[in-house]
Amino acid sequence: MFSQTTEYALRAVVTLAGAADRPLTTAEIAERTQVPPGYLSKVLQTLGRAGLIQASRGLRGGYRLSRPAHAIPMLEVVNAVGPLGRVRECPLGLPQHTALCPLHRQIDDAVAHIERQLASKTLHDMIDPALTVPGAPGTGTPDPAPGLLARALEPSAP
Repeated sequence: MFSQTTEYALRAVVTLAGAADRPLTTAEIAERTQVPPGYLSKVLQTLGRAGLIQASRGLRGGYRLSRPAHAIPMLEVVNAVGPLGRVRECPLGLPQHTALCPLHRQIDDAVAHIERQLASKTLHDMIDPALTVPGAPGTGTPDPAPGLLARALEPSAP
């Protein structure tokens, strides 16, 4: 359902969230997220153009989030790199399907549910406090392993 680019983007921004305000280099992010550095550079450029991260040059340069982690919903990251495809009309193009047919209505409802879940979770919610980033006391580096999206889609507590 999610592209590899989307997964990599989420890994990168959650890693930056876990670093608090400490900038991380492409190499550091690549190592922590297990994303190939060349691919990661392109993902980071996309995230920068979307205004989600900012880069700084120099000795203490690197990437950091543009806003606090608790202010960035996961859906914003997903939409920046590969928005979820909603079903707006029956792809079969049948004239009798002026609205969505039952199959495509169900698929669209499922996508809408995923969007709501991603909108309700922030990058801060995805930080794993058990894994710390050196130089960022009291914060954690997220687990870059698959499962990040599964955690995001867990129902919110009432």
